[in-house]
Amino acid sequence: MRPLRLVVLGIAAASTLGGALAAGSYRLAPWKDELFKYPGVLSTQDGGDYVVVDYSEKRDLDRRDIVPEKQTRPEYVSLDTKAVERDLTLDAGKASVKYIFVGKSPAKARAIVIYIHGRNGNRFQGANDGMFGGNFNRIKNLMMRNGGIYLSPGLPDLGKPGAAQVKALMLEYARQSPGAPIFLACGSLGGRVCWAIARDPEASRLLGGLLLMGSTHDDGFLKTAAVTGGAKRIPIYLGHGSDDPIIKWQTQAEFYNRVRAAAPGYPIRFALFRTGSHGTPIRMTDWRLILNWMLEVDAK
Repeated sequence: MRPLRLVVLGIAAASTLGGALAAGSYRLAPWKDELFKYPGVLSTQDGGDYVVVDYSEKRDLDRRDIVPEKQTRPEYVSLDTKAVERDLTLDAGKASVKYIFVGKSPAKARAIVIYIHGRNGNRFQGANDGMFGGNFNRIKNLMMRNGGIYLSPGLPDLGKPGAAQVKALMLEYARQSPGAPIFLACGSLGGRVCWAIARDPEASRLLGGLLLMGSTHDDGFLKTAAVTGGAKRIPIYLGHGSDDPIIKWQTQAEFYNRVRAAAPGYPIRFALFRTGSHGTPIRMTDWRLILNWMLEVDAK
């Protein structure tokens, strides 16, 4: 696909749009739920906020994929999204960013999901229909079929430059779709960008939630107004594999407990995929389940 260029207009004005519209009764309608639902919940605690999910590599990877980790079976995929998928460039000065866009219109979206890849990733990873058991194809379809937008940017640097690029995307699409909740989904070290956005007073007001999948945590978040009071609580989902060799699941579980202790009733959920590895949460996270929960939180 040949990149197009999108010129930013009125970015500064977008900072006033975060609370323009409420999520209301908007929810994502079912799409291939039977294929993508958790195969089994082994245990729960905290009223269902903490779950241990059954994961089997033989069942959920070997039998699900035609080519393991590269191409899933056709029943998990619909390429209808190709008709509304484009390769774009947001021209925002130093924060310019190339990204994949999926949606029927760049304006008046009901919700926006932005996937942030990890180290050595690129914008095409989050738009790959066959990898990760078709789960990226599912989120593309969910957003297209529910009046939403899905964005997958390429970030050469996951530090401040990457955070600036994602913020520029957020502000531009908040300008075009005032009040649409923006959900950041972060894989692996892409979590660094997501936590930077969560600490940014301007950008964080646009957030509908954070999804951390095999990703990082940030103790500095405990000091933000979202936790200490005075700002909207940002729903957080932590998904992790119990056999992740890169980021240990225990550190994420400890963070989950610290948030709950610091702010009782905080909207945070943790899903531990038993025997899952580093990429398992990207494959196994139930997008519709988590996003609809976040939309319910946002509507309260």
